[in-house]
This record gives sequence, structure tokens and C-alpha cells, in this order.
Amino acid sequence: MAKEFVKNVTSMQDDFAQWYTDVVTKAELIDYSSVRGSMILRPYGYAIWENIQKQLDKKIKATGHENVYMPLFIPESLLQKEKDHIEGFAPEVAWVTHGGEEKLTERLCVRPTSEVLFAEHFKNIIHSHRDLPKLYNQWSNVVRWEKTTRPFLRTLEFLWQEGHTCHETDEEAHDETVRMLNVYANLCEEFLAIPVVKGQKTEKEKFAGAKYTFTIESLMHDGKALQSGTSHHLGDGFAKAFGIEFTNREGKLQTVQQTSWGFTTRIIGAMIMVHGDDRGLVVPPKIAPTQLMIVPIAQHKEGVLDFAYDLKEKLSQTIRTGIDASDKKPGWKFNEYEMKGIPLRLEVGPRDIEQGQVIVVRRDTGEKETVSLQGLEIHIQHILSDIQSNLFKKAKTHRENQTTTVTSFDEFKAKLSEKGGFMKAMWCGDEACESFIKDETGATSRCIPFEQERLAEKCICCEQEAQHLVYWAKAY
Repeated sequence: MAKEFVKNVTSMQDDFAQWYTDVVTKAELIDYSSVRGSMILRPYGYAIWENIQKQLDKKIKATGHENVYMPLFIPESLLQKEKDHIEGFAPEVAWVTHGGEEKLTERLCVRPTSEVLFAEHFKNIIHSHRDLPKLYNQWSNVVRWEKTTRPFLRTLEFLWQEGHTCHETDEEAHDETVRMLNVYANLCEEFLAIPVVKGQKTEKEKFAGAKYTFTIESLMHDGKALQSGTSHHLGDGFAKAFGIEFTNREGKLQTVQQTSWGFTTRIIGAMIMVHGDDRGLVVPPKIAPTQLMIVPIAQHKEGVLDFAYDLKEKLSQTIRTGIDASDKKPGWKFNEYEMKGIPLRLEVGPRDIEQGQVIVVRRDTGEKETVSLQGLEIHIQHILSDIQSNLFKKAKTHRENQTTTVTSFDEFKAKLSEKGGFMKAMWCGDEACESFIKDETGATSRCIPFEQERLAEKCICCEQEAQHLVYWAKAY
């Protein structure tokens, strides 16, 4: 049965990209649409996003933010008000030129992000320091015309949240930028079991129009990095461009300090590539739509289905429990729910009922255990908790094993080629060196980590005095 199952998914070692495509389609997360680079989120994929969204929305509201909704379209003149911003997004913008048969007098951009819409709105509603801070968030879709696409990781349209805030002082905006980055990091580590590195993007890699960008970076199973969430201090660039002014505590006019921050459906791609294996998905229990799947054995025999449904009803009080009472063979069901990464499978048949027990199988380790019906609910909760922590530990160990400290450019190239992963190396701060490293190796600066170490005195590239420790990697 196992051999038959493995044929459904390309091995990670043979072709990681094909393995990923096999998993997202065969686990029924997505389907392809008739528009290149656009995906249909199927019920299972959307349910995972809903669980992530639910947790993040709770955290966003707990930090004092309110949800709003901005329009889908942005007039071209509005988009061009902030020069650096439009230059950064210009290659990815989709334009609406006609309404019905009529040509529009001004092109409309389909939002790639909503900074300018929020800025225009903030100008209208902020007048005094008493109006601050403004802490807004929206859940929406955005469009970016990507040249190369892959489900979840890079698509023309994706779902996300984008936070936009206004503050009296630079310090308050900085604190907000850090606070929201920490919210993302906590969500990734606590709920998605994905360890992250927190740090600042270089000038070259920061968000277009930002004063600076903070990021969380995670490492995939194939040794490539993925930017998993960003938080931007926008300074007063948008405020000056749009005239967002307020009367400060001294009675003088002053521009606001702004932030923006975003988290997207690409995190589902990260979850797949961090935890998945050759049998398919592995979904962390805290965000799994179904945490436990009951598979009745010999369900045609009297009492088996009734018992299984009673068990489902009881366990569903505290555990997200499903049941497959279809007429498909148990072996097919086992394979199906392994493919979908459901954390636990519970098997129960006539003999188990007679003996007052069930069989529980873990998706992360494949470990099979006979468990008494006495205290079953508590025991399952313990197992789910153990799976959650085990997935995080396993991912962290993998990241540590795939993180290499290098002190020469030759070593950098050799180690990156040999094992991939994160390269920790010193950098002088010159963009020319950053560009040279990318051109020579394909690796980009992922972040300047907040936790700095002095690995060497010289830049990995030019051998001038080093300014920062940087995490480098090939990335999605």
C-alpha cells in the first residue's frame, strides 16, 4: 500500500518543485484557473487560510487595531503621488483602461497594496494629535503581475491582510513596526511551527517608499529561504506627499509618522515546504481544519458506524474531528488523510470496540498506538500538543543544520553550492557588494538579523571593514 501511495507524489529528492506541485494539487489545496498564475483556493486550502486568519485577526485586534476595507481600484494620479512607491511597483501593476465599451479618462490600477488609498483617507480624518494613533487593518486581495508564478508562493492575485497606522512620533511608529513583526513571528512559531529569523531588510531589499523594513525569514526543506512577513516604518514620505498633517501638542502643524505591515497566503506555501514529506502535507494541529480523522474498520458490521459517530460527537467538543464513513477501502482512506497531512488518524473496528480501545496513528512520525477509551480525549490532546512541538523542533533543527557561518567569498560559494541554506556572513553595507554576491551566486540578502554577531572584521565580498552580519540565501 505504501509503495502504491508514494507513486502519487514525486520524491522531494528527485524534483522538489514537482513534489510541491503534486502536493498542492493532490492534497486538494488548490486548482488552476483559466488565468495564468491565478489559483482557485479549494475548501481545504481555504479552511487552512481561515484558521491562520482567525488567529492573526485575534492578535491584530488585541493590539488595538480596527478592521476597515479600502476600494479595489486606485486612480493613476493617486498612485504617482509617492515617487519611490510607484517606481517599486510599476512592473507589477495591472491597469483597467475601459469601463464597458468606454475608454476611461484616467487609468485605474488594481491595488498591488493600499498605502496611497489609506494615505488619502488619513488626510481627510486626521486633524489633531487627539486623532492619533490611527491603527487600521484590512483583509483583502491584491494583484501583482508576476512573470513567474507558483501556487501560494507567487500568484497574480493573493489574499492577505495589510495594516496601516499613523502616529505622532517616529519612536511610536518604530515601536509599532517592531510590535507587529513580533505578532507575525509569534504566529509562525506558535501556530504554524515555523521557526523564523527576525531582522531588517537592506536598503536594496526594503519596501518601496519605506524608511526601513523589518522581516521574518524562514528556511524551506530544500534550503531556500522565504520571506514570511514584513513590517515597514514608512516615516513621513507618504504623509508629505499626501499632506497628512495634524496640530501637535504645541499647537503647530506636523506630519504623521506611518507604518504598514502584511502577511499573506504565501505562508501556506511555507508550511508545505517546511513540514511536508514524500507522503504529502503535514499540517500543524493548531491550524489544521481537521485535527483527528476517524476511519471505521469493517464498518459494515453491526454497531461499528454508530460507535464511530458517537465517538466523533464526543471528541468534537474539544477537538476538530472528522469521520470518513464512505464505502472506500480503509487503505485508500489512510493514504488520503496522510496526503492531506491530518495530524492524527483514529481507527476503530469490532475488535477495538469489544476491548474498549482504539488505534491512533500520528502523521508526523507514523507512530501507531493502542489507546484505551478511558481518558481518550485528554490523551489525544496531549498527542496533538506533542505533534505541534515536535514539528517546530524538527524544523528548527533542520534550519540550524542548514545554517553555515562563512568568512571568505570562496567558502560562501562552495557551501552555498554544496548544501544551500542560510549563509551567515559579514557585509560592508555597500549595495555594490550585495549586487555582486547575487550576480555571482544567486543568493540575496535575507536580513540583517537583530541578534548581531561579529564573525569577522572584513566584508565577505570586498574585504573592506564589515558593518553587519547578514543572512544570505537563495530564495523563493
